[in-house]
Amino acid sequence: MYRTLGYRVIGLSAKQDIAPLGVLLEDHTSVLVGQSGMGKSTVINRLAPDALLRVAETSLALDSGKHTTTGARLLHVNATSHLIDSPGLQSFGLHHLNSEDTAQAFIEFRAWLGQCRFRDCTHRMEPGCAIAHACAEGQIAATRLASYRTLVEERLRAHARRY
Repeated sequence: MYRTLGYRVIGLSAKQDIAPLGVLLEDHTSVLVGQSGMGKSTVINRLAPDALLRVAETSLALDSGKHTTTGARLLHVNATSHLIDSPGLQSFGLHHLNSEDTAQAFIEFRAWLGQCRFRDCTHRMEPGCAIAHACAEGQIAATRLASYRTLVEERLRAHARRY
């Protein structure tokens, strides 16, 4: 789905062939960002074997990763390529964005933004929503609209908790 949206997607396993990622990182300083236990340090160890980063197994009891990286560190893959190992994220949120800004981040929504019946449409449940109509017509993936709505609902709940 992400390829059809114009994103470059590569499939890889840190424990198998990591070469496709290495090519993309060549001549750059890059940072891997993600939740704790997603394999960032394992990937870096494969790309920069001298890094010798500590890794941990996924917790079966918690069904989540263990936090092993505690601070950011610049690592050299080669003379022109560098990686920043950073601590994993415990949570992710876009609570600082309003519904309109969040909708702009979904590139497949852009053709329909501004075409809803209501000027202040949040694309959650309003009648005449062009985004919902495009989804119903198969022009926007239902999973992407669901992701957008989840982000907006999380932001609204976080805002309500503060007040």
